[in-house]
Amino acid sequence: MVNRFGERFSISTFGESHGKAIGCIVDGVPAGLEIDEEFIQKELDRRKPGQNAYATGRKESDKVEILSGVFEGKSTGTPIAMIIYNTDQKSADYSNVKDIFRPGHADFTYFHKYGIRDYRGGGRSSARETAVRVAAGAIAKMLLKTLDIEVRGGVFQIGDIKAAKCDFENVNTSEIYAIDKGVEELQKNAILEAKNAHDSIGGAVYINIKNAPIGLGEPLYYKLDGVLAEAMMGINAVKAVEIGEGFNSASLKGSQNNDEIRKSGFSSNNAGGILGGISNGEDIEMRVYFKPTPSIFSVQKTVDIKNNEVELSLKGRHDPCVAIRGYVVAEAMAALVIADMLLLNLGRRVDDLKKIYRKPNDIFDSEFIGEIDA
Repeated sequence: MVNRFGERFSISTFGESHGKAIGCIVDGVPAGLEIDEEFIQKELDRRKPGQNAYATGRKESDKVEILSGVFEGKSTGTPIAMIIYNTDQKSADYSNVKDIFRPGHADFTYFHKYGIRDYRGGGRSSARETAVRVAAGAIAKMLLKTLDIEVRGGVFQIGDIKAAKCDFENVNTSEIYAIDKGVEELQKNAILEAKNAHDSIGGAVYINIKNAPIGLGEPLYYKLDGVLAEAMMGINAVKAVEIGEGFNSASLKGSQNNDEIRKSGFSSNNAGGILGGISNGEDIEMRVYFKPTPSIFSVQKTVDIKNNEVELSLKGRHDPCVAIRGYVVAEAMAALVIADMLLLNLGRRVDDLKKIYRKPNDIFDSEFIGEIDA
């Protein structure tokens, strides 16, 4: 099982939905970065369950505790370990699915791959694990902020109700992170209608990365768009990712899709800010599509671990639309990718290395020592 993501700026996560705790280790954080614990908690609060009628009723405070890697408010350059204790598990809700595979869930594949599974809320396959991705993403955002890079976005689609405009300010006040106030009530109603019908509904989110410099991405096998797509597809319930014009580009001609270049920059952004797997200085734009939450309360047909056909009625507390809280996770994963790419990009040219390193004898140079003291 692979539980690590990233090359230079990486995260390793642990824990299960109904275990004692979930946590992560963030490695590669440069020393001297100011770590704002209040900001990390605020990011987690955006994702935490039980906040309104549009999310699961599970009540978790998601209080994060930093165990290592931070001293006097700054990163030390060593691994930053964080832990979040689970406090509102109701494992009894899953007793009736102990030997039954829930349709749409990872139960079937986990069991056939490993020969064992934690049926309590899905165990390791649960979206509960994404809380620590958000905590790690908050640290990545702190690094990006020092370079004026911003990751933002919002929910643009619920069911077949799509946003007609993009308003990042509305996202900050919306219960469902809606990016268009004009359709927000319709989207909310669609979620509640699905919930009241003991069903769920899908949705999609928009991610925009502003002020990313030219040059991020490591072709050929660690391209920026490839890694961003991997990061998004690794989020629970994500089934598709678009970058730039995405799906629509297949119906265009080259004369329509190409972004012409002027002295002032690109005349359009159909490429979504990435060319040849490398950022081109334009906003990086993605759309991420979430399937409906597979946990629904209608009777469904399935099989048990002995391959007997059975009917299943689920219990428990589940999101009627996983895209809502999934948006916060997508933001965090995008920040982690950009932080990783920034560090990988440092070694792209010999001249860049010369700016960082000097000959060994220069350590005794008085001017160099003065720079260290400063």
